[in-house]
Amino acid sequence: MENIEIKVPKTEDVDSFTVIFWHYQEGDMVARGEDILELATEKTTFNITAPSSGRLITLKYPEGSVVKPGDLIAVLEKSEVKDE
Repeated sequence: MENIEIKVPKTEDVDSFTVIFWHYQEGDMVARGEDILELATEKTTFNITAPSSGRLITLKYPEGSVVKPGDLIAVLEKSEVKDE
């Protein structure tokens, strides 16, 4: 199985993000495009979506953690199920 690293997006004007809410837990199956994580900055919140269907095998930071652009935040094990 192929593992996909999910990283905090890199932006020009944001130095850090706060992990607000995980929509899934380790071991849960997700479909491509589903919201898996909500992040916040001082000005806005946004969701990180699953880049592929599969199982979330690692969530690196608990809710409330401060993360930086480029940080590895989760690992998704790509499944054999077809993406829709």
